[in-house]
Amino acid sequence: MKLQVVFRYIGMVLLFESAFMLLSALISYFNGIDSGFVPLLLSFLFTALLGSFPLIFVDKTKSLSSKESYAIVIGAWLTSCVVGTFPYLLWGGEFSLINAWFESVSGFTTTGASILNDIEALPKGLLFWRSMTHWIGGVGVVMFALVIMPMIGRSRMTVSNLEISSMARDNYRFTSKTIIKILMGVYLGMTIANTLALHIAGMGWFDAVNHALSTIATGGFSTKNASIGHFNNVWIEAITVFFMFVASIHLGVVFATIALRKNNIFTNENTRFYVITTLLLCLIISLNLWSNDSYSTIWESLRHGIFQGVSIVTSTGFATADTNVWPALCICILSYFSIQGGMAGSTAGGMKSDRVMMAGKVIRMQIRKQQHPNIIIRIKNNGVVQESSIVNFAILYIVIYILFILGGTLINAACGLDTMTSFSASVASMGNIGPGFGEIGSLNNFSSMPVIVKIVSTLQMLLGRLEIFGLLHFFTMKWWV
Repeated sequence: MKLQVVFRYIGMVLLFESAFMLLSALISYFNGIDSGFVPLLLSFLFTALLGSFPLIFVDKTKSLSSKESYAIVIGAWLTSCVVGTFPYLLWGGEFSLINAWFESVSGFTTTGASILNDIEALPKGLLFWRSMTHWIGGVGVVMFALVIMPMIGRSRMTVSNLEISSMARDNYRFTSKTIIKILMGVYLGMTIANTLALHIAGMGWFDAVNHALSTIATGGFSTKNASIGHFNNVWIEAITVFFMFVASIHLGVVFATIALRKNNIFTNENTRFYVITTLLLCLIISLNLWSNDSYSTIWESLRHGIFQGVSIVTSTGFATADTNVWPALCICILSYFSIQGGMAGSTAGGMKSDRVMMAGKVIRMQIRKQQHPNIIIRIKNNGVVQESSIVNFAILYIVIYILFILGGTLINAACGLDTMTSFSASVASMGNIGPGFGEIGSLNNFSSMPVIVKIVSTLQMLLGRLEIFGLLHFFTMKWWV
């Protein structure tokens, strides 16, 4: 493998990232040259310098091997998280080295967990940079997959075969460049539409832009300490619920719906499963809140139940209420939402509802085979027979995903956390959710967590966002030979 080629392409990613650092610095400049201006400007210069060196000294190459392509994708993610710490470290405040790393990883992986006790104390430039890390990370996985994968054929990549085959086969018949334009159009379009809707509903332009960047990336960073609950506005909450949910649907399906093509939101089997289960469980949460007198009216119960349910299942993590005080049934359903997550091919985290549906079909198939041993059953998805390798990988992924959750829970418990916090922190990190329960509830954060817990949580964030096998394979030494 030619490492110089890998560094060249990672350098291009750093230059892209430095441009957004410069944009954040300009926001600081036009807000009276606030305290974030110098840290952001210096970060821009340093990141641009790092990105420029490989482009200057390494020649272009027309072809990439599978290992080189793989290293570019994973290396770009890790390097982005590292340079993302620069503005935080230079600004200071609550950002120690581990806290800056935690905030950067949480941003780029669209987890949305934070170590900040006073978010509103940050200058506007840094607030914008936090939100921008979400937006870059939200589109990053999809873009890397669609740009790199057509160049390397069937090699193992950062996302699962189930997700990639769905994106490439079911919704597109275009070249990779066209696909990028389509998805960037959908992504940008939703961001602009969300910004305008939030502003019309009562948000200022700065807050509207920041919350739109976080919402479409299903991230969760807010400019306010009380998150969306700060605004106490039903219309803002309804708009946020809509865009969180749309962003958690396969982006190819969203495009197909807008373009009036087949396999759209109304006809896609995976989408139907996701929509029905989400609506059903949100309704159960709301009714449970009402029956337990958590809120005085059924409308208030629906308002908070639907918002928190959608916020968690989409892995966004915005909050309007303290879910720690909710009834046990609500906490159980939200915990399930945290594990399942949104759809494959979206910006949402979790193990993905597509895999959950696939597991359900496997269970049903095994039950039927027990009743009729000689029967031959093929598992289908959207009417297409699925290869056994795809089905087996989906089940394997679910098993390994749960094992990593259990492993993280044990480490957290060994660090002195209570059972609820240990489990919830592990689930929230692996699923890129952000908030959980216990000491990291919807109105709390990770600031008081031990250093080991923060390190383990960031590792889980990366594992969840890079689909586990991508990161594990990258650090297998034999792979580099």
